[in-house]
Amino acid sequence: MNYSQFFSMIPEVSLLAIFVAILIFDLVATGRYRRMFHAMVCLLIIPHVYVCMEFGGKEQTLFGGMYYTNSMIALMKAMLTFGSALVILQAHRWLRSTHTYYKQGEFYILLLSTLVGMYFMLSARHFLLFYIGMELASLPLACLVAFDKYRHHSAEAGIKYVLTSMFASAAMLYGISFLYGTTGTLYFDDMIAGITGSPMQIFAMVMFFSGLGFKISLVPFHLWTADSYQGAPTVVTAYLSVISKGAAVFTLFTILTKVFAPMTAQWQLMLYILIVASITIANLFAIKQTNLKRFMAFSSISQAGYIMLAVIGGTAQGMSSMVYYILVYIVANLAVFGIIETIEHAKEGEIVRDDCNGLYKTNPRLSLLMTLALFSLAGIPPFAGFFSKFFVFMSAFDAGFIVLVFIALINTVISLYYYLLIVKAMYITPNDNPIPHVKCDLFARISLGACLLGIILLGICSFVYIGIDKLTF
Repeated sequence: MNYSQFFSMIPEVSLLAIFVAILIFDLVATGRYRRMFHAMVCLLIIPHVYVCMEFGGKEQTLFGGMYYTNSMIALMKAMLTFGSALVILQAHRWLRSTHTYYKQGEFYILLLSTLVGMYFMLSARHFLLFYIGMELASLPLACLVAFDKYRHHSAEAGIKYVLTSMFASAAMLYGISFLYGTTGTLYFDDMIAGITGSPMQIFAMVMFFSGLGFKISLVPFHLWTADSYQGAPTVVTAYLSVISKGAAVFTLFTILTKVFAPMTAQWQLMLYILIVASITIANLFAIKQTNLKRFMAFSSISQAGYIMLAVIGGTAQGMSSMVYYILVYIVANLAVFGIIETIEHAKEGEIVRDDCNGLYKTNPRLSLLMTLALFSLAGIPPFAGFFSKFFVFMSAFDAGFIVLVFIALINTVISLYYYLLIVKAMYITPNDNPIPHVKCDLFARISLGACLLGIILLGICSFVYIGIDKLTF
């Protein structure tokens, strides 16, 4: 084996170097040096975004075709790293609390382990590497969900995530074994020649899709989502809602178009049904939620359905609109969860919708940012979410799914209603005893400021989408 190939995997090697630096620092740092831990991690992870973009975009195939990267994959890695950096910034106040202060290193290491797994998922061109990456991304996430072991709900959420993940992983592996049995290979490029659309291969595709459907939180693989989102620490919930989902969606798009291209009619029908079910069911259930984290869980299920509109056509236009949608979704969703984390710290408990009543009186800046983020998630112009929805709708429309786009548009109106319930609570609903003024720390302000810029500028700056559209798929 030519071991020099490892050094061509620059994003992975760079992330591994950060991983080792954090591990060593966690082992040796004491006293005042340990108080610098969070700042050190931020100073390491933020430049890594640039490393992914600048040095990971060269098109190359390594390890006999098992690993592949190009400019689009490099952009996705940079986006996931950027989102992870925002999550780490938001985690500062929570990690400084008494019961997590001495577990900071564990949190960073687990989070970066999942990020390495997602890198492998994105670059995999062999089902063995893909499965290893998926498990590396899933197992540490279960630890993160149950990280706050002193809270009953966190342990319960971890158990539900582990059990559901285990069954989804087993179903996926079962489907991959059928694919290997019918094609004789695990390489994506070689497998396509053996795909004939036989009943066994259709069954294999359904089994495989169920595994990634769990990661994306599509109906009917969504039943873990609300409980795990509510029970997990808020920063972990934020990570689950966008970073993990983004990697799974990109990987699903790649495999459907690279491996299952001869079965396009079958997987498009399956996606059609799941998109309608995910968007509709999630919107209806979101209306009834009062706990904000459960509310955002059903919102994320609905958003997953919208992302699938870009996948169903299987075109280069769909890929560009999907990547742009994920980028916008990262900044908007993390803005909401950052505010929830800030308010939870002030209240010292979970946030329900009534806690937002009159929030504008005491926290006008947080209320304004929450409003902009919710408007972006709802797709209201001129915010970035409007353009991201427009592009995924356009990709599905150009692919011929006109009725599906119409159904999605109707559901957009429904989603606008439940997002506005939060806005109404903050600005209109009276409250004689609103949550007192909350002061964000420096790290949270940096994260929320980056999210605010993204919500506003990603929609206005047209070169962002144009630049994504020019990248190699």
